[in-house]
Amino acid sequence: MVGLVVVSHSATAAAGIVDVAAEMGGDTTIEAAGGDNGIGTDADRISDALAAAADGDGVVVLVDLGSAVMNAEVAVEMHDGEAVIADAPVLEGAVNAAVAATDPAATLESVVEQAEAAADISKT
Repeated sequence: MVGLVVVSHSATAAAGIVDVAAEMGGDTTIEAAGGDNGIGTDADRISDALAAAADGDGVVVLVDLGSAVMNAEVAVEMHDGEAVIADAPVLEGAVNAAVAATDPAATLESVVEQAEAAADISKT
């Protein structure tokens, strides 16, 4: 199964996004990697989340902004398995990715595609 990691500068925001996505994600493993004792991101924390989310079919990483992207790139490079950072809005992308990952035929590519499709969701 494809796993997910949500990276945010805020641990509270990352955990909240995981909660929302998990409502739709069935048995999908979704890990939060947020700031610790304040605002920020950390490549080691993201690496730990990647390892926890890895279930053999790869991990899709959703990030909020700035250094979250940079630290996620470092963590992906250090990760032994397959992992891809989706160019997607973090909340909507996480929900779309969680739903897509429930498909028994889901691949890393199909989950990334659905995460990135969230950029086209209109809110009005």
